[in-house]
Amino acid sequence: MPELYSTVDYHTGGEPFRIVASLPVTIEGSGVAEKRVFAMQSAEIEHIRQVLCFEPRGHADMYGGFIVEPDDDGAHFGVLFWHKDGFSTACGHGTIALGVWAIESGLVAADPSGITDVIIDVPSGRVTARVHSTGDLVTSVDFINVASYVLAERVPVSTSLGDVEVDVTFGGAIYAQLDASTVGLTVTPDDAAAVIAIGREIKWALNDSVHAVHPTDDRLSGIYGTIVFESLQPTADGSVRQRNATIFADGELDRSPCGSGTCARIATLTANGTLPDGGTLVHDSIVGSQFTAIVLDRTEVSGHAAVMPQVTGMAFKTGEHLFSVDPRDTLTPGFVLR
Repeated sequence: MPELYSTVDYHTGGEPFRIVASLPVTIEGSGVAEKRVFAMQSAEIEHIRQVLCFEPRGHADMYGGFIVEPDDDGAHFGVLFWHKDGFSTACGHGTIALGVWAIESGLVAADPSGITDVIIDVPSGRVTARVHSTGDLVTSVDFINVASYVLAERVPVSTSLGDVEVDVTFGGAIYAQLDASTVGLTVTPDDAAAVIAIGREIKWALNDSVHAVHPTDDRLSGIYGTIVFESLQPTADGSVRQRNATIFADGELDRSPCGSGTCARIATLTANGTLPDGGTLVHDSIVGSQFTAIVLDRTEVSGHAAVMPQVTGMAFKTGEHLFSVDPRDTLTPGFVLR
């Protein structure tokens, strides 16, 4: 008998998100963070991730999530985010897609007011997808993330393009951030290969360093990705505007402006004074999609000044799939070429 896997696929700002609502195996753990550790160590679950992420059913830049039980009844559901190399701790573009899916699928009833909070437990904590709708039509989603804060500023890194300095910030995952202009790059499709290359270099140079240690939960340690950014002219209303490409896992390029990465950026821009109190960051992606982000509140985490970020975007359904794996297929679970 073939293996069968049902998925619902969305894209957020061009970045795919494959939702798997039901699995044939149990993911054990007392909470979503523990379930992530279990999934990483389970050959069965790894097999399913690879089947749905790798070619020929996916590709090297595929992204998705397994729906799991929440930590408690305060959330609607939990999710384990995955990519070609494993399981991540956070995903803003995925949270936005999950908010749309929860309303469109009827899993969460839309509030008659037109604003519905979909509460989701993820490995980095509890987040909210605040879904805005008009009638039956979802119009936008606010991703309200965990507290985000700078871990280290102006960290020196030696790269093939010379010595650079990066800021390291937690936004649900830990990101290094590089100004593209300091290495002669632009965040455009023409420079995509070079952006991926420098992003990978910086990630692996810092991944096991003291700068990538989470202050309270070592399961969140490590550089998840490198945000290569460039500053653009402010918008007509004076909002800060930047364009970025987030290189995460081992060389995946986020097509969206990156939700958790945007949270890291507004924490950094608030800390260095670029984003004023009450200001908005207009965040573009390498393919021209856009998020907007604001600071909802300020707090403190383990001695770090932190912000409570909100990132607004939209996701669109691209299809529903019933994937089949023939037991005779020698290419199972698949392959990636990067």
